[in-house]
Amino acid sequence: MSANISTKFAGLQLKSPVIVSSSGLTGTTKHLKEFEDKGAGAIVLKSIFEEEILFEYDKFAQEAEKYGYDYEYLDYFDYKIKQDNLHKYVELIKAAKETVSIPVIASVNCVSPHEWTFFTKKIEEAGADALELNIFLLPSDPNKTSNEIEETYIKIVEEVRKATKLPLIIKMSHYFTNLGEMIKKVDKAGADAIVLFNRHYNPDIDINARKLTPGFVFSSPNEITLPLRWIGLSYGKVDASLAASTGVHNGEGLVKVLLAGASAVEIASTIYKNGSNIITQMNEFLAKYLEDNNFATIDDIKGLVSQQNVKNPAAFERVQFMRYFSDNEADIV
Repeated sequence: MSANISTKFAGLQLKSPVIVSSSGLTGTTKHLKEFEDKGAGAIVLKSIFEEEILFEYDKFAQEAEKYGYDYEYLDYFDYKIKQDNLHKYVELIKAAKETVSIPVIASVNCVSPHEWTFFTKKIEEAGADALELNIFLLPSDPNKTSNEIEETYIKIVEEVRKATKLPLIIKMSHYFTNLGEMIKKVDKAGADAIVLFNRHYNPDIDINARKLTPGFVFSSPNEITLPLRWIGLSYGKVDASLAASTGVHNGEGLVKVLLAGASAVEIASTIYKNGSNIITQMNEFLAKYLEDNNFATIDDIKGLVSQQNVKNPAAFERVQFMRYFSDNEADIV
């Protein structure tokens, strides 16, 4: 029996569930054809950042105030900065579409509900097959309530949903008081797919220089446990497709998250570490797993080990190590 590893994700038909996620590798067209040839199902282009644009605008605003320019000056540069950044991104989308035949997904890293609706129509017109919103608001402000942060997330999704007909993918964080409820809210707000979870910058400290430095940039395989749990908990409870991100480094990890309920995975760290051949290796591992276990398609295994399908659903919600360290090491599922 020949296994079929194609999958449907966010309404897109992909030849494989392995998606190359937004990173420096997808910031130009240099590697895109290589990724397609190695078996990638889709490519997420490097994100365009709202924060970068706002920072540039703040610099112009400070200069304008310093030299006494009026608001028309500010309005011009606000428009000009947006247009220049948008033009570059539109050209990247167009070039990517000319380079590969697999779906090209535009990516927007956003922090507010009002800036990015300006861009969605242009991104759509440029030929992107879908739009991924990478949303992460660090809940660090003690004066801001959890409700305020959640409302910002949902408002972003709702506003962009109104502005585009493209499949909408939400790459979200796990920093929520009730993550399960938030995943359902994002689904209800109009997401066609939800990626769990985005990888964000983490600080470290150089003890000799006594200054902040970047923490671990790449994910490690043991980080798969977080998306694995929440995909398993969410499968069957939302209409949106689910994808895993962070910690999926090989074929075994790919099969694990599919069994939990994912339709796809987004990878970057493992490509940086192992090269683009890892895409082929992951697909081959999946195909062999399906064939060896007499499964014909990904749909045959998707969600088999989700919370709704295991013998002991509470196992997905267990947070203490008591059972793990007990003398009786029986299967928990």
